[in-house]
Amino acid sequence: MQIFVGLGNPGTKYAGNRHNIGFMALDRIAEDHGFGPWKAKFQGQLAEGRLGSEKVLLLKPETFMNLSGQSVGEAMRFYKLEPGDVTVFHDELDLAPGKCKVKTGGGHAGHNGLRSIHAHIGEAYRRVRLGIGHPGRKELVAAYVLHDFHKADQDWLDDLLRGLSDGAPQLAAGDTAKFSNAVALRTAPPRSSKTPEKHKPAPAAKTARPEDTGGGEEARNPLQRLVDKFR
Repeated sequence: MQIFVGLGNPGTKYAGNRHNIGFMALDRIAEDHGFGPWKAKFQGQLAEGRLGSEKVLLLKPETFMNLSGQSVGEAMRFYKLEPGDVTVFHDELDLAPGKCKVKTGGGHAGHNGLRSIHAHIGEAYRRVRLGIGHPGRKELVAAYVLHDFHKADQDWLDDLLRGLSDGAPQLAAGDTAKFSNAVALRTAPPRSSKTPEKHKPAPAAKTARPEDTGGGEEARNPLQRLVDKFR
C-alpha cells in the first residue's frame, strides 16, 4: 500500500491557487482511475483505489499547508507504512511552469508544507515537484502562490495534470522514468519527423533528349541538318 499526498489549502477560496496544484493532481488521478469517494479522515480527505496492481490512498490534508505533516504522519502511522511509501505532489517555485521532476529525500527548500512533513515523518519520502515558476522577488512569493492560475496558464496546466494521471500507475510501480515520460508526452509531445508537402523540394527539371521529343531528323538542330546535306 502507498499514500499519494497532494498539498494545498482547503476551501473554495484557495481551490484555484498555484499553491493548490497538489490537490488538483490528486483530483485528476482520482477521477481518471475510478477511485472511491472522498471521505473525511486523518485530518484530511481520503480516497482509496488502485493504480495498476498497487493499492493507493490519495490524501489531501485539510490542516492548511503549514501543518500538512500532521495529516500525513497520522495516516502513515495508522497503516504502519514507512516514509518510502509516501509520495507528495507539491508546487515548485524553482521549476518553470509545467515542468515536473521527481526526487526522493533532500531538503524542503523553504516550502512550508514540506517543512511540516519533514518534522513529522522525516525526509525520506518521494516528491513530485510541479513547476509553477517564480515571481522574481522573494517578497512576492506569498502573494504569488496564493493567487489563482491565470487564464493563460490553463492549457499547460491541463496538459500537466493529464500527464500526471497518465503516468500515475508507473509512479506507483516505482518506475519514475516511465512516469516522467508519460508526463512529457502530454507537456512536450514529440514533433513529427515527416516533411510537410509544401516544404518538400521541387523535383529537378528533366533535360529533354531527342528521343523524348519525337526523335528522327525533325528533332535535330537545323544547322546540323544543312551541314549533313552537303557532305
